[in-house]
Amino acid sequence: MSKHPSRDPATVPHDIQVRLEAAGLRRTLATRAVLGLFLARPAGGLSHAQAMTALTARGLDINRVTLYRLLDRLAACGVLRREADAQRTWRFSLASTPMQARPADEAVPLFECDACHRQIPLTDAGETTRTVAQDLFRSLAQMGHRGVRVDLAIHGTCATCVPPGDAAGPAA
Repeated sequence: MSKHPSRDPATVPHDIQVRLEAAGLRRTLATRAVLGLFLARPAGGLSHAQAMTALTARGLDINRVTLYRLLDRLAACGVLRREADAQRTWRFSLASTPMQARPADEAVPLFECDACHRQIPLTDAGETTRTVAQDLFRSLAQMGHRGVRVDLAIHGTCATCVPPGDAAGPAA
């Protein structure tokens, strides 16, 4: 890793620091730099390659494998969310709450823009969404499987990417 000073803040929010410590992760320069990327754009998801490009643009020379491992570890401890997009590319984004704080069967649907890949949690989803998730877990249990989480995603184009004059209604 390069010794160039980071342009990212050296401070890590307390809730994230707690998750890092609980997972046994240290606040290294690489960790702070990667967290800085996601803290600067909390609603957007980045692929491994995009994170590497962004870090390089900030003057940090981080090993590709180190970055892969760090992103995976940050996702495992609930600091980042890891999801596959329509092209089956892993995208990482800042997790809003620790995974342990949310029940496994409480699905939080996401809207993913197919143009910019920004992921927007639909936190206003109601009882119907929870019922669907519980039904899926029940069906799995009847088949002898154990579900861990339900990922619901709606794909389309976000308001920022919709060309002027296009209708914002649902696709036919």
